[in-house]
Amino acid sequence: MEIGDGGDGRWAAHVGPTLVSAEGWLTEEGQTPQGAARARSLFEAHMPELVPALDRLSGQVASPRAGTLLTLAAVRPFFSGCTQIGGKGTLLRNYDFAPDHCEATIVSSDFLRPVIGVQEAGWGLLDGMNDAGLAVSLTFGGRNVDGPGFALPVVLRYLLETCQTVDEAVSRLRTIPIAIPQNVTLVDPDKTVTVYVAPDIPLTTAPDTCAANHQHLPVPDEQERSTRTQERLAAVQAAGVDVTAMLRPPLYQYGYDEWLGTVYTAHYRPADGRVTYHWPGENWEQSFTCFSPGSRTITFGQLNENDTP
Repeated sequence: MEIGDGGDGRWAAHVGPTLVSAEGWLTEEGQTPQGAARARSLFEAHMPELVPALDRLSGQVASPRAGTLLTLAAVRPFFSGCTQIGGKGTLLRNYDFAPDHCEATIVSSDFLRPVIGVQEAGWGLLDGMNDAGLAVSLTFGGRNVDGPGFALPVVLRYLLETCQTVDEAVSRLRTIPIAIPQNVTLVDPDKTVTVYVAPDIPLTTAPDTCAANHQHLPVPDEQERSTRTQERLAAVQAAGVDVTAMLRPPLYQYGYDEWLGTVYTAHYRPADGRVTYHWPGENWEQSFTCFSPGSRTITFGQLNENDTP
């Protein structure tokens, strides 16, 4: 869907009902006046350019806590799977989660500049690109640590709204407190980098331009058995930026009952302003010059004849 600057009601009609019932996203502190004030202050300190958009959006939602929710600075930790890689001016990623718990909305917006991405948590982004040729994507960092700071989807939104290059985005990301361990891959026409962020470590550059669901520490055997994060990282390193590989195991996952099934594959070419969303046997291209609102119905959990779960 297209939402423009969020002020004409399209965004509110789509997201508002979910936000009204989403107060359980908030931490106990975030549900208090003091916690709400702290979340607002944190947002104003780190994302001042987006304060007008925050107020415009929250003012359309019939919940007194909408403004606090949309800061994403007082929400409970949430975890997901995912594999991603950048290279040669492109960003390719699989988003792994439970389909019933995803917003599943591709959004074209123009808060501060044109941005296209997969929306989550109201107005945050799981991945996306802007008209300057910058693309970003997140994966969970694999460690059960949390602290004060933002959920990363709103940070990705902020980076795309205010930055034009990888270097500029990394510089800003370095100063923003992040609530849980996450990996961020950033791509522009000239540079690709993956970084690790978390509440307990400084921003750290990854040794490669790809990421799964671990950071710089050893992966416990039990975690590897359940997530196959090291196996997936090795597979994407070997495959490179290859859509076909992303649509097959081990990169394409079928663990939907464990919240680890692949919900979509996104292939961003930000210099061209184009992105294609892929599923086995299905794809959907969008761009800044030709964005097509609509919907697709995807059946999850079906293996291709040459795939194994």
